[in-house]
Amino acid sequence: MGKNLKEAMKMLEDSQRRTEEENGKKLISGDIPGPLQGRYENGCAYFHEEEREGLAKICRLAIHSRYEDFVVDGFNVLYNKKPVIYLSAAARPGLGQYLCNQLGLPFPCLCRVPCNTMFGSQHQMDVAFLEKMIKDDIERGRLPLLLVANAGTAAVGHTDKIGRLKELCEQYGIWLHVEGVNLATLALGYVSSSVLAATKCDSMTMTPGPWLGLPAVPAVTLYKHDDPALTLVAGLTSNKPADKLRALPLWLSLQYLGLDGIVERIKHACQLSQRLQESLKKVNYIKILVEDELGSPVVVFRFFQELPDSDPVFKAVPVPTMTPSAVGRERHSCDALNRWLGEQLKQLVPASGLTVMDLEAEGTCVRFSPLMTAAVLGTRGEDVDQLVACIESKLPVLSSTLQLREEFKQEVEATAGLLYVDDPNWPGIGVVRYEHANDDKSSLKSDPEGEKIHAGLLKKLNELESDLTFKIGPEYKSMKSCLYVGMASEDMDVAELVETIAATAREIEENSRLLENMTEVVRKGIQEAQVELQKANEERLLEEGVLRQIPVVGSVLNWFSPVQALQKGRTFNLTAGSLESTEPIYVYKAQGAGVTPPPTPSGSRTKQRLPGQKPFKRSLRGSDALSETSSASHIEDLEKVERLSGGPEQITLEASSTEGHPGAPSPQHANQSEAFQKGAPHPEDDHPQVEGAESLR
Repeated sequence: MGKNLKEAMKMLEDSQRRTEEENGKKLISGDIPGPLQGRYENGCAYFHEEEREGLAKICRLAIHSRYEDFVVDGFNVLYNKKPVIYLSAAARPGLGQYLCNQLGLPFPCLCRVPCNTMFGSQHQMDVAFLEKMIKDDIERGRLPLLLVANAGTAAVGHTDKIGRLKELCEQYGIWLHVEGVNLATLALGYVSSSVLAATKCDSMTMTPGPWLGLPAVPAVTLYKHDDPALTLVAGLTSNKPADKLRALPLWLSLQYLGLDGIVERIKHACQLSQRLQESLKKVNYIKILVEDELGSPVVVFRFFQELPDSDPVFKAVPVPTMTPSAVGRERHSCDALNRWLGEQLKQLVPASGLTVMDLEAEGTCVRFSPLMTAAVLGTRGEDVDQLVACIESKLPVLSSTLQLREEFKQEVEATAGLLYVDDPNWPGIGVVRYEHANDDKSSLKSDPEGEKIHAGLLKKLNELESDLTFKIGPEYKSMKSCLYVGMASEDMDVAELVETIAATAREIEENSRLLENMTEVVRKGIQEAQVELQKANEERLLEEGVLRQIPVVGSVLNWFSPVQALQKGRTFNLTAGSLESTEPIYVYKAQGAGVTPPPTPSGSRTKQRLPGQKPFKRSLRGSDALSETSSASHIEDLEKVERLSGGPEQITLEASSTEGHPGAPSPQHANQSEAFQKGAPHPEDDHPQVEGAESLR
């Protein structure tokens, strides 16, 4: 009886152990638990620190699966029939080189598949061209091994036609691997058909750390394969406990967040992208590059000013006919403006996590990818609204800068002494260089004198406290200093700006030249003064005589017969570098006592401004910016300033015109005017002109 009981207990224990092993095996090779449960069936997981390491292991697994003698013969098998790995032209940079280095394959084993050029997105793989390439490789005796597709490209988040690619891979026996940020949307209840097709692929790489804002969390590569021996040889499985502990940080994090927390974070990121995309569609001059991707967590946009008869990609200024070089120059100009816009938005809204990137077809763009940054930066819907408001506030400056660039170029070319520098990478209205007298135009080396002049010019312009930003630096083609003028508003007076730059630079050059020659001028002046003093002493001896130079005799002669001699002085003119007599000064001072000198005429570049008006701004007269209550007072102030600047002649003329305007003069006034013309004194007024001027004042 006891013996039978022991056998029954043993059978129950064996049955329970067998059940636990089957459950464990099902957990490993069955559905992936968590948000992807039911989406990726019969898959296994490999955890790794480097994001590209999982793809390298998958390539080893594909090589072992397609080359049965690879374990014995090694690379000799690959030499007879070279493998081919297909990558999209929109894949992340450096991926193909990394795979070749890890697998020991030559670079000809890589094949870059171009994206669509005629139909569809320019960032999706061209399926028809890929099929043609596969057929060509088979005819050449090569083996199509693996295809890497994108579910959200690294640049703009576009998803390839994974369903069509899966059919093509099954037809030619190619391993299909998928990666990209859009794979995170598989955890949501609503998934686009293009991303949902990724669940039928052979393997995929996911990065839950950046998606969920979890630091030090490994990446995961899911794959489907039935042979455990090949997965062990490829390095996807291991018996070491340390390798199994790689999944511990991810497992603990997922347990802490829970299924609802994971879905909520991914859903929040997608909602932020959709919110920004819907808002940018209502903003003028902003082009969105991923409008056809429904549910994509990536938004890419750029500043773009479309005008009639212009290319919607390159042209952004009203130029009717442009050469290819001009088109390329305007393309670089728009890229510089978009780069400036991206940097400004990153500073104003740091929680947005924006990045500035350069695309081959579109140029410089701004990318908003909250799935990779929102969990870490804590991006909210209010941040998206602030981002849109900042974009709208920067658009008038961008538009006016584009329109003023051509005017600035024409003004600089028409001004003597200034040279326009064509620097398309500068996000401003233009770059200008002042050519001084000793400037060597043929040399590209640095010019110390020019650097000194431009440094002084920068200091003078910054002291004006205008809205413009100025910067000096070397020209991108040479080492000569240039003045870089920043962004401008639509009320900028370009003519005044260019004239001020030229006049200030000339003044600095003249002053610096005067200071440099001061030592030589003073030295020559001292020598000439000594010669003049010696001549004056000799002339004085001849006039006074020798006797007057004797101490006692000279005193007696001077007492009896004093000498009436004029003291002759000397003035030293630093500008002319010569000595001049002081006699004209004493004569003019005696004759012109009480006479005020005439006012110094002002330069043509100075103009009257209203109180509070900054330099380089157009006049507010006729502007819509004035309100109804304040426009009259501003115009009256401007008219008074212009009337007072006309001088006393204009005031006298206005006084005479206002006296004779109302009707014909009376006889009394006519007699008074005749008497005044004959020279008789006025009976009522002794000073009519003075009182008229005082009344006008």
